[in-house]
Amino acid sequence: MSELHLYNTATRSLEKFKPINPGKVGIYLCGATVQAPPHIGHIRSGVNFDILRRWLLASNFDVNFIRNVTDIDDKILHKAVHEEMAWWAVAMKYERAFTQAYAALNVMPPTYEPRATGHITQMTQLMQILIDNGSAYAPGNGDVYLEVRKLASYLTLSNQKLDDLQPADDADLTFKKDPRDFALWKAAKPGDPSWPTPWGPGRPGWHVECSAMAHAYLGESFDIHGGGLDLIFPHHENEIAQSQAAGWGFANTWMHNAWVTTSGEKMSKSLGNSLQVVEILKKVRGIELRWYLGSAHYRSMLEFSFEALEEAAVNFRRIEGFLKRSSEVLGKNVEPVISSSFADAMNDDLAVPAALAGISESLRLGNTALTSNDKKGIETSASEIRGALSILGCDPFDEVFATSSSDDQSVLDGLVALALQQRAAARERKDFASADAIRDQIAALGVILEDTPQGTRWSLS
Repeated sequence: MSELHLYNTATRSLEKFKPINPGKVGIYLCGATVQAPPHIGHIRSGVNFDILRRWLLASNFDVNFIRNVTDIDDKILHKAVHEEMAWWAVAMKYERAFTQAYAALNVMPPTYEPRATGHITQMTQLMQILIDNGSAYAPGNGDVYLEVRKLASYLTLSNQKLDDLQPADDADLTFKKDPRDFALWKAAKPGDPSWPTPWGPGRPGWHVECSAMAHAYLGESFDIHGGGLDLIFPHHENEIAQSQAAGWGFANTWMHNAWVTTSGEKMSKSLGNSLQVVEILKKVRGIELRWYLGSAHYRSMLEFSFEALEEAAVNFRRIEGFLKRSSEVLGKNVEPVISSSFADAMNDDLAVPAALAGISESLRLGNTALTSNDKKGIETSASEIRGALSILGCDPFDEVFATSSSDDQSVLDGLVALALQQRAAARERKDFASADAIRDQIAALGVILEDTPQGTRWSLS
């Protein structure tokens, strides 16, 4: 079996993955700023890094997976005014929405999920280190800034030039030594929530929270830091800046997933509510949406359309149908097996498209085996498909999916079952004209029937 290689954004190269501590992996993933319901652009990151985590676990690593929640932010305060709610109530409302969306798509809960507001002490300690060593300054108005011109390695992740940058933050430039210095701490404004610090009451800047929380849960150096492409600058650059200025090694490998786009544009709130996870789950099952979001390589843009989503859902149902037919023929659910071709694909920077090609080939061989009643061939194909789906988080026999389905799917199952009972009754009384009419009516609705020695099976065309 090949060894795992991952693309490191920091070096712009594919690198052999070697954890700091043998057998253990520390991962920090930038989670949600909980100021609105999640759309599929938000949730793609959760799916992509869940696949990474599952592959590391399958590769016998002990994984400590941290995904933070930003529960204090300008956007949250703005939404609180708009919705006439307390800021903390807004944050909790949308944090729950994200949690429900992750669960619906079978994204494993993180090892720890720290909130920014629960780590003000750690942020204050980090800022004190930076002020003491001369990397940051408190101008006396309650703000604290990082002095970026003192940082020799600043902007190496995004490969920009400091003098080309626009002023950071929206702070009064009269308090900054350089317009590009960014806020670690923001002085309290009237009516806004605040916490006490040696420099005055206020709230954290966006970037300092992740450095403080990553350090608290993963230490001064850890293996992988993940997030979306849009976070490379300024967020991840500033995390690196303040962490390394404190003397911490921080992340060894930086991984970034690409966006979900519509008409070539990055998804945003302006697209409306139709692309919220909760709305799309009214059209397809969670397992089908996950299959779609995880099907592209994590570094490739995923151009969303409902037509592409439905096509992916139909393709997945074919795989699902094969597994269910296999379990009927074999009288059991086969054990998942990781094939060498699947392992090679995943070890090549999580090359999911190549892995899907392998699933398609196993499906072809499995269907051939079903036709010839080759039970050994059926079991081999089904085991390899289940092994691959377990890593992709789309195993239909997983308890998350096996015990839940959408209301629409339940209604469809019941209606088809009723039609099949009527057809079977017509055939039993030798009323073949009625039986054929029922079959044709079902087929017109896109349901394919297959009469087998084990009974009649159905699938969607």
